[in-house]
Amino acid sequence: MTEHPNVSDVVAEVCAQHTKVLFGLMGNGNAFFTSNLTARGLPYVSARHEAGTVAMADAYYRASGKIAVATVTYGAGFTNALTALTEAAKARTPIVVVVGEAPTSGPRPWDIDQLMVARGLGVRTLTVTTANAARLTEEAFAAAAGERCPVILSIPYDLASETAGPQEPAAQSEPAPRTAPDAAVVERLGALVNRARRPLILAGNGAVISGAEKAIVELGDKIGALFATSVMARNCLETPWDLGIAGGFAQDGPLRLMRSADLVVVVGASLNAFQTRYGSLFADDAEVIQVDEMEAATHEAVTRYVRADARELVSALSAAVAAVDGGWRTSHPEVVADALMPDQPADELAADGRLNPRVVAQQLDSLLPAERTIVQDGGHFCGWIPMYCQAPDPQGLMMVGTAFQSIGLGIPAAVGAAVARPDRITVLIAGDGGALMALADLESAVRAISSGVMVVFNDAAYGAEIHQYAARGLDDTAMQIPEVDFSAIGRAMGAHGVKMRSLADLQMLKEWLAAGAEGLFVLDVAVTQSEVADYMRESMAPILAAMSAG
Repeated sequence: MTEHPNVSDVVAEVCAQHTKVLFGLMGNGNAFFTSNLTARGLPYVSARHEAGTVAMADAYYRASGKIAVATVTYGAGFTNALTALTEAAKARTPIVVVVGEAPTSGPRPWDIDQLMVARGLGVRTLTVTTANAARLTEEAFAAAAGERCPVILSIPYDLASETAGPQEPAAQSEPAPRTAPDAAVVERLGALVNRARRPLILAGNGAVISGAEKAIVELGDKIGALFATSVMARNCLETPWDLGIAGGFAQDGPLRLMRSADLVVVVGASLNAFQTRYGSLFADDAEVIQVDEMEAATHEAVTRYVRADARELVSALSAAVAAVDGGWRTSHPEVVADALMPDQPADELAADGRLNPRVVAQQLDSLLPAERTIVQDGGHFCGWIPMYCQAPDPQGLMMVGTAFQSIGLGIPAAVGAAVARPDRITVLIAGDGGALMALADLESAVRAISSGVMVVFNDAAYGAEIHQYAARGLDDTAMQIPEVDFSAIGRAMGAHGVKMRSLADLQMLKEWLAAGAEGLFVLDVAVTQSEVADYMRESMAPILAAMSAG
């Protein structure tokens, strides 16, 4: 730190102690802060749109489990970042966002009430002064980590270059204790589990955060249960009895088994629409126990809710239940074996001559290196890769935008994931609509991703709207997109790439991989609009049935 540090220097000094990277876009409000960190050599990744800075930091945490810092200026820079900030808030991603703010003397004509805006998103703002800059920066990191949320650290414009005074002492805080389960509750749950004949344990990201994976497998082995996971917790359980992703991204065989369970223990999963396959994942008469630290159950199918730390509760429950000899998994082994068989290869082309996205996903799974970080943007296309492509661990597959139902964050998110895990190839999965929305940060991806493949499922449309609204008779003019060749755009920016219209066009990708897979390869896949993802078809079935009946 300089001999007479300013407020921005103090904030930067604390940030440098807690993070190894800064994602940013410089403006008037954060120039002093950013300069301090770049001058000292902290790795700095510049986005080309402010939303990209937050999306990068969000994905960096999801891929590495380490908190990153994003920074934008005040006003328009702040508002440009709001969609990515809301996604981080709803996905419960801990990041620290350092922003410029109106001066303490009062707002200027171009200032807005950023505190009020952030509050509306459910995001806390800490505004520093000359005396508390160090303390509040420490508190921002502590709050982000402890509460699993984004925190805004705001620097008023007139204080950014103001000499900092003596700093207030940092507040002393103790780590929050784990929420211990009630013994009587555990006893009642144990009785329910002991009566079950077909128990299923569904593990979510909360189980991973709690470190409950081993305890979950031990409980399942004791009662002869089968397992499933949310998409965010994929491959978190080391067991041959894992049926894979639950809900909308499940394949047919595993899905039949999940739906036949008479008891489901849900550990740290939110039971959102995708996980529950729009309410159809569980049998109508199934007992559904949800374990989480949220205040209440998150789905109407839950019959018993237990608020407790996942690892503590599962360990206590394992001790309370009686062991069974084999259980469900061995009573019908041929059924389980059949359910775990992969789906048959799909046809290459649809009736319109464009590629079937299912066969593309199947081919990519066998072609791309196993050590991969898959980053998915939001959109109809997000159903293909989770169904047909493997990920090495929960951090190897992230769904960006699904928490806020947004599109267009995938490209910068891939940058953050690549910076977090340069040892893995980064595989970005995007649709043409979202890719166009985030096109500014394609340059960032070319510049910052050392080894990555950008796959664009290009159906020349907003696919989700086609399958949800054109299918109901709405005019599709606004749903169509003139076809764009993203591989040509990528090559113009320095990437490799090819427009893929048949499986034979994968040869260029194979050659690039064999040559060392350096840089970014853009694979623009011309897919059909006619193939509907399973999760989308299931969500639309009641509506289309009602229309048909009417």
